[in-house]
Amino acid sequence: MSRRATAAALAACGLLTLAACGESDPDDRNEVNAKLVDPDGKRVGTVEIDEDDGTTQVSVRVSGLEAGYHGFHVHTTGKCEADSPSPDDPAKTGDFLSAGGHLNPDDSAHGEHLGDLPALLVNDDGSAELEFAGPFTLDDLRDDDGSAVMIHAGRDNYANVPERYAPQGPDEDTTKTGDAGDRIACAVIEPR
Repeated sequence: MSRRATAAALAACGLLTLAACGESDPDDRNEVNAKLVDPDGKRVGTVEIDEDDGTTQVSVRVSGLEAGYHGFHVHTTGKCEADSPSPDDPAKTGDFLSAGGHLNPDDSAHGEHLGDLPALLVNDDGSAELEFAGPFTLDDLRDDDGSAVMIHAGRDNYANVPERYAPQGPDEDTTKTGDAGDRIACAVIEPR
């Protein structure tokens, strides 16, 4: 083969490789962009999750929420249905209960759940921005039924209640949810 033919063959292989790199399989994407909605379906923000080299970066931006600290979690099921039954107790209904409890594959105590995220501080104008490295992978979030990112009405105490306030230890609501209160905004993370 001549040098010119060899160079042309190598260039063609390079172009084919680049073309193959440009095509992406939707199942191989390493990012999630989801909109946060309130119980009325109104968009209140976005959640972006990018995974690169084993690090998961989470960015959230919201507007129109009440000022103060809010519990911010990942829940087990990718459903954000207003006035929905709880998967664990269908007699209990409420906004976004369809999303189930906190993501917690290791059955850890509250404060150590994989879905327990840093508190979201909403400014006086109702806006908030938060960026952090997440404790999970996108595979953790995009399992068979997906997951949901949730903002709660109140702050999360991460079940960190000193014995002087609760001599018998935290109650069941605190150990399960951190007393973060109602679910006020939700974003669906679709399964793979």
